[in-house]
Amino acid sequence: MRLGLTALLCFSVVLQCDCAPPTCYSRSLSLSKEIMTLLDKIHNSYRTKACAEVLPVIHIDVHNACITNKLRDFLYVVLNHPSQSCREKPRMVLLKRKTQNLFTIITRICYRDLVFFTDDCEAIDTGRSSPNLAEDRLQLLQEDR
Repeated sequence: MRLGLTALLCFSVVLQCDCAPPTCYSRSLSLSKEIMTLLDKIHNSYRTKACAEVLPVIHIDVHNACITNKLRDFLYVVLNHPSQSCREKPRMVLLKRKTQNLFTIITRICYRDLVFFTDDCEAIDTGRSSPNLAEDRLQLLQEDR
């Protein structure tokens, strides 16, 4: 009786916990959201607003093939911030650490595991994706024949 009750209790605990480890995709997606939230806090906080003026605008989209180049450039600016006091602020240190982790995940750990749906580099800078007209053009070319 006790063994059955213990097994039932263990089984119910296992069902309630998140047992599956994060995949490359889920970890990069969650980390990109964390970085965007942190960037929003850095831009809006009076303590780090001056530090944020140096940072380039970036809208992280792990589905965009340009993310590796843009993230590398962003990481360079964060690592080499002109102000030493900004480099030591806790939010800036956390931004640096999370950006390094995301860059490592995308370029090394999950290399070739992630699928990029677009290569619109302007969307990372502006946050607005321009429509891809290649499929429409192909359809027009096929209709002309």
